[in-house]
Amino acid sequence: MDALPITPGELLCLGSSLAFSGLFYYLHRRKAKVAAKIQEAPKLQVGDDLRAVLSATGTSCLQYVAIEGVVQPDEAALTSPYHKELQGVIERLVLKEHRLVWNSLARSWVDSERVVLEQVHSVPFVLTSPGGKAGAKVSVESPLRAVELPLETVYERFQQTAHGFKDLLSHYLSGEKPKGFLETEEMLLVGSSLTGIGELALHPDGSLHLQPPADGAGYFLRLSDWQSLLAELESTSSFWKWATLLCGLAAAAALLRALCRAYWSRRLKQEKEQERRAFEDLRLHKGLAAEPDEELPASICVICLSNPRQCVLLPCGHACCCFRCFQALPRRTCPICRSPIDRVVPLYLV
Repeated sequence: MDALPITPGELLCLGSSLAFSGLFYYLHRRKAKVAAKIQEAPKLQVGDDLRAVLSATGTSCLQYVAIEGVVQPDEAALTSPYHKELQGVIERLVLKEHRLVWNSLARSWVDSERVVLEQVHSVPFVLTSPGGKAGAKVSVESPLRAVELPLETVYERFQQTAHGFKDLLSHYLSGEKPKGFLETEEMLLVGSSLTGIGELALHPDGSLHLQPPADGAGYFLRLSDWQSLLAELESTSSFWKWATLLCGLAAAAALLRALCRAYWSRRLKQEKEQERRAFEDLRLHKGLAAEPDEELPASICVICLSNPRQCVLLPCGHACCCFRCFQALPRRTCPICRSPIDRVVPLYLV
């Protein structure tokens, strides 16, 4: 059986499409599983009798719940260095350098940024009842391990860099122009409504704790409700699903192209074999030998210069080549006059 006539480009397209299709399908299934777990998770509030809920399940731990409450510090809260009236439990300070970089391909300046400094501070905090019920609270463990920190931007300042003439000249020569520094502060403010999705555990001392799931499922802390998180996960899962489908279609197209080429190559070989057999049958019918006799007159093929001329090309009538060279012609045109060849008949030398 002949090997599949696939080009290196098609082989690269097929392999990369299959690889990306597998990767995108894995991401789709991962997001879909997390969305399904959030959909099935119990929806609770800190004001509910959570200990009774745990007792009803017969265990001291719920592996996956969505619980809503109000953020309160368990100890002293963090104070913003720029706004003394703002207090929070998580703070992130970021200093970024912005610059323009010359892109030789696009022939234009493009924006680029680099994080110069990043600091994250946190203090222990709890979720309390939205209705202000006293005594009801859930401690939030390892908040920095959440998939995304629930922070709000409370301060932002851009300090532009001053440039002199020499600086501008060096910037054009180096291909980089500094624009300035962006300083931002993000905080999880005290009193914010927070939705936590993770494992709810009752410790021996009677305290309730929201912590990352032991089975490695997603640990989420969100300022919005769980419905918005579910919608985002379903949208992302749908995106990876369509990406998987497109990559699969690309792989199928490359494979189908190779199969079509194999089919037409096989069909062309069959047609050439039928043509050769018809030619040999016609020679035998006229009483000529199947293979050319070496004692025949020396009329040499103009293409290979080794075999005798065996073919008459019609309708131009030129007898210039052997049958093997006729079959090897890249185009069905006469090698002498370049006119199209309708059919070929054996050459009879007398």
